[in-house]
Amino acid sequence: MKYVNKQFLLIVMSICIAFTSCKKGYLDVNKDPNRVTEDNVTPELIFTQAAVSVGDRVVGGSANSQGAKLPLQFAQSWVGYMAANGDFARDPTETSYNIDFGFGNTLFVNTYNTLFDLHQAEVKGLAAGDSAVTGASIILSAKLFQEMVDLFGNLPYTAAFHVDETTRPTYDKAQDIYASLQKRLDTAIMYFQVPVSSAFETADVINHGDAGLWIKFANTLKLRLLIRQSEIAGFDPSAEITKIENGGGVLEAGESISVNPGYVDDVDKQSPFYANYGYTPTGVVATTSENANEYIIGILTSTTDARIERFFDPVGTSFVGCAYGDDPGNIAPGNQASYFGPGLVASATQDQWIYPSFESLFLKAEAIARGWIAGDANLALSEAITESFVWLGVPDAEAEAAAYIANNPDIADLTSAGASALAQAKFIAFQKYIANTGVDAVESYADIRRLNFLSDDSYISLNPARVSDALPVRLLYPQSEYTSNSENVLKEGSINAFTSKLFWQP
Repeated sequence: MKYVNKQFLLIVMSICIAFTSCKKGYLDVNKDPNRVTEDNVTPELIFTQAAVSVGDRVVGGSANSQGAKLPLQFAQSWVGYMAANGDFARDPTETSYNIDFGFGNTLFVNTYNTLFDLHQAEVKGLAAGDSAVTGASIILSAKLFQEMVDLFGNLPYTAAFHVDETTRPTYDKAQDIYASLQKRLDTAIMYFQVPVSSAFETADVINHGDAGLWIKFANTLKLRLLIRQSEIAGFDPSAEITKIENGGGVLEAGESISVNPGYVDDVDKQSPFYANYGYTPTGVVATTSENANEYIIGILTSTTDARIERFFDPVGTSFVGCAYGDDPGNIAPGNQASYFGPGLVASATQDQWIYPSFESLFLKAEAIARGWIAGDANLALSEAITESFVWLGVPDAEAEAAAYIANNPDIADLTSAGASALAQAKFIAFQKYIANTGVDAVESYADIRRLNFLSDDSYISLNPARVSDALPVRLLYPQSEYTSNSENVLKEGSINAFTSKLFWQP
């Protein structure tokens, strides 16, 4: 509990003694200026800290000073981006895929904490007449809710934050949540049709009051919701695509969504990804356990991809990855394996990405290949790849991207990858997978389940105790739900991590 500053209290008491006629309310010591109340907590204040928390969620958490495994580390490892080095024993749960009810617990709780703050900012913003705070809170919530659905399936949604009515919210169907998110994003776009307030412009540590950028971000999330459902038989995205095209379009080159409240190179104040995978303020590696996965190193080196030097640091003159799930005795120790490179960990003060521009362009390329959006899919794919090179800070990025494209002829002629829209979508997803190395493993995990586009399955754990030769199709509901919301989570029935597919999985 916060308290009144003692020096301030003495001053107030002295004034009241000197002026015995002090009126009630004037310097009233019963009003604690440090206490959080409905009066002094504005929607903008809540929004700013919630926006920073959304950046934390991209990594899985803030600086990992306790040494605990990050809640989203599993995704980086499962899809072949990162792996534990030989200095550490393999994680028996993660590498065997034998996940339990505790596996996703921290991820679930932390994300819902952030979603609650965004809900509060939305409600207070609406009450205060600040439509921009409301709209931005809805957009960030939509991003997190989709990702949670993609990991867990059905979720507490409609009743999740009605704490005055119940502390045990019912679950909504995943497909219904998707449909609701589309509508809420439409509402958020509507809120940005009016001028942004100066209060929001100051509080907006993401887009700094740029309404057009918020609208494009909302449209990009709308497209991501559609793309995820691409393999559902009879799915028709045309009505929503029309809204996107007529409503400002999606994020383009140079239009990344990121947050920076003023990160500095100090303990617990560094940019989240850097704090966890870069270096401490004293210059020591932030994680001694994780390095490059040999799977992605193999892909990058086999195609002479210049981005490898931005994703990872070389060991001498070569890049060395670790074999995920193998016996530690067979894996290179940390000082002999490639650490994370300057494209991912540029500085402690770097912006924390929330949605990179290139990822939006890959969505657009797939939508064109599927015939949802008019355009040249080959050109759109080339633009997405080029933007990845630029985003990572590859020297002479456009020339290097052109060289990469020239060495991969299927990029310039997607029909070489296959005549069908599905075949082309898989090729585009593979290129997005490469671009997302270390950046958005959750998206890659979803794409692998949606399209099964990785023909080489050597990203699968080498742990001989693994319970499956394929990745789990979802996470299990966390122990916290079975403890505090058991009546509703039990209504979801028996969930199997390998057979209980999400509604959009083929």
